[in-house]
Amino acid sequence: MDIAKYIDHTILKPEATVEEVKKLCKEAKEYGFASVCVNACYAKLVSNELSGTDVKTCVVVGFPLGAMTKESKAFETAQAIENGATEIDMVINVGALKDKNYSLLKEDIEAVVNAAKEKALVKVIIETCLLTNEEKIKACEISKEAKADFVKTSTGFGAGGATKEDIALMRKTVGPELGVKASGGVRDFKTAMEMINAGASRIGASASIAIVSESK
Repeated sequence: MDIAKYIDHTILKPEATVEEVKKLCKEAKEYGFASVCVNACYAKLVSNELSGTDVKTCVVVGFPLGAMTKESKAFETAQAIENGATEIDMVINVGALKDKNYSLLKEDIEAVVNAAKEKALVKVIIETCLLTNEEKIKACEISKEAKADFVKTSTGFGAGGATKEDIALMRKTVGPELGVKASGGVRDFKTAMEMINAGASRIGASASIAIVSESK
């Protein structure tokens, strides 16, 4: 297997510079990663850098808290797509989930799904470290109802990242129809393989090159 094809090569730190983002794009082309995942201000740059390659432009929306309005997320999504994004990683309204306000949660995800219609994949970040197992299941079920393409564990900015137990639970909940992305704390080949074996179809990582090198 080519593990590079599973990896979203990621730089989301607030202090990321243009040079660092360009370097990431260069590495992604060289190693054949699935996508380069960045904050929205770099969407156009990444899209231009990756032009003519198979590497996708992935942009985060409502990041990292997810606590803005659904209209803001929809606007951010539309703008990211206009600037070349072909994948959107959105953060849910975690408070709505905690409040059991499931209609608001569904509307929140649908706003992004509708804004991305036919133009970009939508991955829903549920921030597992903040949730009970019951809440994780509910978030996955609602993501599926809202017609998202993926569920994703974490922003990487929370108190914890991906665990193989969470990946297995998410995969069991969404079934084979949706993708499951393990993100946060996946820094080596062994961990990446644990996630894939538990059901992950994508890995979000900044240590992507280390993971690929170890796989050889």
